[in-house]
Amino acid sequence: MIPDYRPQFPDGPKPAIGILGCGAIAQTAHLPSYEKYGLDIAGVWSRTPTTAGITERFPSVQRVYSSPEELLSDPDVGIVDLAMPPEDRLKWLSAAVSAGKHVLAQKPLTTDLDGLAPILAEAERRGVRIAVNQNARWAPAWRLATLLVEDGAIGDVVGVTHLHDKPLPPIAGTHFDDVPHMLISDYLVHWIDITRCWLEGKKVRSVQAVDSRVPGQPSTAKNPWSASIQVGCTDGAHALLRVVGNVLTKKPSCPFWIHGTEGTIRGSVLGGPDQLELERDSVATQYALEGQWFVDGFAGAMGELMCAIAEDRQPYNSAAHNVGSLELMLAAFDSAGNGGEPQPASLKL
Repeated sequence: MIPDYRPQFPDGPKPAIGILGCGAIAQTAHLPSYEKYGLDIAGVWSRTPTTAGITERFPSVQRVYSSPEELLSDPDVGIVDLAMPPEDRLKWLSAAVSAGKHVLAQKPLTTDLDGLAPILAEAERRGVRIAVNQNARWAPAWRLATLLVEDGAIGDVVGVTHLHDKPLPPIAGTHFDDVPHMLISDYLVHWIDITRCWLEGKKVRSVQAVDSRVPGQPSTAKNPWSASIQVGCTDGAHALLRVVGNVLTKKPSCPFWIHGTEGTIRGSVLGGPDQLELERDSVATQYALEGQWFVDGFAGAMGELMCAIAEDRQPYNSAAHNVGSLELMLAAFDSAGNGGEPQPASLKL
């Protein structure tokens, strides 16, 4: 039987969502995913006038708030979908927790782990749940791969490999210009996070990362277009994540491989329909997958938080669980900032 990799939601009434920071990603991914799965949107707020006409474009949106404070004080809002910029994220995360709201916060959650700790403690005291919008965990191929790994389908994981074989999204002239080592500290966070999930329980020995400009990269693109990250574990398991640049291809994809002691999982995301194959005992099983990362992954992240609230438990994408991914990213960031010097690490994944 194939494990159910699709977004899951609790039975019965579900908390209404208030989107704090309703910019481009919220309007192109968050709202379409919530409408697809029939979730209740209490309202939205944005720093810019991008919400003009939003209630007509998205009938599930009940109102546009005049301020963040109005959203946070609305008793109809059960979950705050926090999509504010990274520099403001902890400020509004703390405000939402103080208002007694559950939170789904955009990634990367923060680079200030010391500042995050008291907010997590306050959330625990108030009995509210904080999840991180690591929506790629619910990209169909990655989600099913995770469930297969957890079920022991390939034995102990030996290696994880990712290749970004597709064009980069628009970067030059965007806020990414001001993000140091942007591919490592922001764009690749989803790949770092899912790799951490597949290596769950292992101890990291070292992390090495490099990023560089590539031939033909325009001067207007301030950040490097190429990056690679290598992770070595104490038991010999390893991972490699590679972005080669702005790939020119008619067949874009992001292939990945998970090699284990008893089999191999190989697949692809972000190139049309997701693909996944499990090979074990010389038998290859191919899975026909429903849905895509955009937008089903976004529904999966929210659905897991809703299930956790209903079942009074921590979500799989909890902020506490995400700390391990952030620590891995920060080690890679430090390595890139030191000319690619391997960074010794004693992280438990």
